[in-house]
Amino acid sequence: MRRAVLLLGLLAAPLSARESLGVFGNWGAFTDLSPPRCYAIAQPVQAGGSGRPFASIATWPGQGARNQLHIRLSRERDARARVTLSVGERRFELVAGGADAWAADARTDAAIVTAIRAGRSMSVETLARSGQPFADVYALRGAATAIDAASLACIAGVKRATQRS
Repeated sequence: MRRAVLLLGLLAAPLSARESLGVFGNWGAFTDLSPPRCYAIAQPVQAGGSGRPFASIATWPGQGARNQLHIRLSRERDARARVTLSVGERRFELVAGGADAWAADARTDAAIVTAIRAGRSMSVETLARSGQPFADVYALRGAATAIDAASLACIAGVKRATQRS
């Protein structure tokens, strides 16, 4: 129950615009009405800083985007530092802003989601502005189910919208 409360606390948009699809292990699944999107989201089990970090995998039907990774880091990173996501033996270099990181393209998103589905944990590592290394670590229990719940919700939502028109 504590994990569910923490996951809900991550989300800053008004509750009226969001529908919870459920909490699955360490991951929650949600839909938003405006803009229409569905996503799985989790907090790290170990954070390298004091920010409000999360990992999410979202589908944006209006943009034709499916299973896009977004990482909010627990600290601002050094602008020159690489951000590396690790799942098991797989390593992915992410594109990053100050405290956010993404896969470089849809192909990398798909490879990351495949690794997440098979993994037990993932970490996101980089250097803080101070130059100190840090990592945010995520448990992946429930991730595949949350990703599927979010994807199915978006498919159902698009079908409902198409039937109304």
